[in-house]
Amino acid sequence: MEMFKVMGKIGEGAHGLVLRGRHIVSGHDVALKKVTFKKFEDGIPNSVLREIKALRELDSDYDLKPANLLVSRDGVLKIADLGLARIFWSETRPYSHQVATRWYRAPELLYGARHYTHAVDLWAVGCILAEMHNRHPLFPGETDIEQLAIVVRTLGTPTEESWPGLTKLPDYNKITFPHSPGLSWRKMLPGACPEVVGLVRRFLLYPAGHRLPAEKALVHPYFFTEPLPCLVSAMPKPEDGHRQRFKRTEYNVDMPADQMFQALNSLLAAPTDN
Repeated sequence: MEMFKVMGKIGEGAHGLVLRGRHIVSGHDVALKKVTFKKFEDGIPNSVLREIKALRELDSDYDLKPANLLVSRDGVLKIADLGLARIFWSETRPYSHQVATRWYRAPELLYGARHYTHAVDLWAVGCILAEMHNRHPLFPGETDIEQLAIVVRTLGTPTEESWPGLTKLPDYNKITFPHSPGLSWRKMLPGACPEVVGLVRRFLLYPAGHRLPAEKALVHPYFFTEPLPCLVSAMPKPEDGHRQRFKRTEYNVDMPADQMFQALNSLLAAPTDN
């Protein structure tokens, strides 16, 4: 820590506190994570060790969701927060099914699968693309059971024929849902162009092995249809200190609500350098 200077707080999650720091030698801004221990005498939690290992490996399964996809000042997309990620070594090795954030968790994980592949990330990508279009989550379950129920109701009830190996998943016989024919893609993605629907539906498939591989997704017609992706150099970039514009004023919690919102509206209406 002597190599960094803490500049402020970014956020707080289930596994600790994220601070904004600056590398003293290079001057680069970095994110620093401060892990909290409930009982230090019990040792370092497995979840913390797992995240540290994932950060060191960097070639692993991820916890893909919109909140963990950050765009740097240079316009580069970066994946952050590996608290629910897992190191992936081999398809024959068993893993925990409690990976990824619930709304973006693949159905094989919801059925308790201990053997899975990187295809769980492809499912998450499909969920994110759908959310970008709809501007709200596609499968917003509050519990694991509700999450699976929403997926089944939306995509339709899977069978052994449509999803080979379904009946052999650990939790398949533990819960049943009413039969659902599924929703049409027009209802799932209202107003979406055929290219968006075509790409999303290639990711949101029950059989993991049928999901569109990432390298093939990159040449999908969606990326060659107007409006075309812009060059990194043309992407809008935040100005230095843009976050601090919203942190200059501290509000008194005892302040009447009308005064508080009046002050907040004044801040939001303040002119920028853009």
